[in-house]
Amino acid sequence: MNEAMWALGRGSGVVALVLLTASLWLGIVTRSGRPLPGLPRFSVTLVHRNLALLSVVFVGLHILTLLADPYAKLTALDTVVPFLGTTKPFWLGLGTVAVDLMLAVVLTALLRRWIGRRVFKAVHWASYAMWPVAIAHTLGTGTDASAGWLLLLSGACLLVVVIAVLWRLSARFVESAAARRGELS
Repeated sequence: MNEAMWALGRGSGVVALVLLTASLWLGIVTRSGRPLPGLPRFSVTLVHRNLALLSVVFVGLHILTLLADPYAKLTALDTVVPFLGTTKPFWLGLGTVAVDLMLAVVLTALLRRWIGRRVFKAVHWASYAMWPVAIAHTLGTGTDASAGWLLLLSGACLLVVVIAVLWRLSARFVESAAARRGELS
């Protein structure tokens, strides 16, 4: 049973990282309401939101299975307060920081109607900090951190996001006022 919890904890963390990467990538490349080829703008928004929510589910599964795993020695306090863990406290703390940032983004998304778009967007920018912290947590605390497959997967995630950010920051990315106001179809 302990091995099953350990495997489920590891696997759910890896799936969460891939889903977070996909959600971040989609958020970057479709900024300002840009559609993707073959998908209307509202569909892109739904896919982005669903990827993000699914990543939250897998992060929750990651945490719950590691809480139940005696090898991980994770406590409930470790999941909320960073850098208190007994095993690899710095790397575990980075995971806690990423979860705290994720919770802030999720809560503001749920409260968007009441807190306003400006506050939502300001907190939503935390995603740009959350993702590299989650990558560092993966590579620092994971038992598979030195495994070729995880290094390759993490490198691919990094490459996808870096390319999207470079494109977004390039002169070829033109953001129109209509796109910011949501007038693109």
